[in-house]
Amino acid sequence: MLSRLLGPEYRRKRLAAKAPSGPLRAYLSHVLADRGSDYRQVEYLALDLETTGLQPGKDHILSVGAVLVRGTRIDLSTARHVLVRTKRSIPEASAVIHQITDDRAAQGRPIEEVMPWLLEQLAGRVMIAHHAKVEIGFLTAACRSLYGSEVLFTAVDTQAVALRAFRRRNQEVAARELRLHALRQRYGLPRYPAHDALSDALAAAELFLAQAAHRDSGKGMALKEFLL
Repeated sequence: MLSRLLGPEYRRKRLAAKAPSGPLRAYLSHVLADRGSDYRQVEYLALDLETTGLQPGKDHILSVGAVLVRGTRIDLSTARHVLVRTKRSIPEASAVIHQITDDRAAQGRPIEEVMPWLLEQLAGRVMIAHHAKVEIGFLTAACRSLYGSEVLFTAVDTQAVALRAFRRRNQEVAARELRLHALRQRYGLPRYPAHDALSDALAAAELFLAQAAHRDSGKGMALKEFLL
């Protein structure tokens, strides 16, 4: 409770001190993005995970899509899609949704290799994700499993940003209106194929920039206005 009252930087330092040496401690050694910074001066990692279900610890990650956002520009040269090898059979329902079969998953990289890369990409940056609770939950579960320690993320959830915007206008909103493609449509953004990790990461990055530009009067805004 005390660590939460003292803020995220205090919690980061405490977690870094407890983390085993390796990828997690290296990640936690980076100072978190300043919440008071102009959001246009911050680096982000737009991220999407495709998983076998929605229960971290029970379900597992099938693929990762990620791309860097530098201020208000998406750096497409950094876009990556990584298949994650799983030791379990992929449920039929999941394979239908994600188009990732057991054969495809067998060609992927083990999570033990993917997590160090992903933590390195996230270090010192802000995560962008749509319904970020999923990404945060699965990455936290992976860190507990691989490193036996907790982790801390700074994140923008484009779904939460949208929900706050509806509430500021005292508008009621249906769950379907908060879906990624529905929100993108509001900003005139094109529809991308769903349930592909890289497409969804790019879609979330574009949506965040559209949301931020819509609120920004041209003078900039503090990063904290968009954070979870």
